[in-house]
Amino acid sequence: MDVFPDFDGLAGIGDLKEVVGALLMFALAIAVLMLVVSAIIWAVAASHGNYATASKGRVGVLVALGGAVLAGAGVAWMNWLIGIGQHL
Repeated sequence: MDVFPDFDGLAGIGDLKEVVGALLMFALAIAVLMLVVSAIIWAVAASHGNYATASKGRVGVLVALGGAVLAGAGVAWMNWLIGIGQHL
C-alpha cells in the first residue's frame, strides 16, 4: 500500500513551503547570533568575576542551542513522520 500526502491538493502550497523554509532560515540565523552574543557575554562576565551575568550568558547559550536543535530537528521529524505514513 503506497500512502503519501497529497501536497498538491491545496492551492498555494508551494508558497507555503517557501514561507516555512524562510522562517526556518531566520530561526536558525537568530539562534546562531544569540549563541555568539551569549557566549561572548558569558566569557567576558566570567573573566571579570561577574558570576550572575555569566550565569545568564550560560543560560542564553543553552537556550540558543535548544532553539537551533528544535528548528533543525523539525524538518527531520516531519520527514520521518511522512516516511512512517507510507508504511502504515
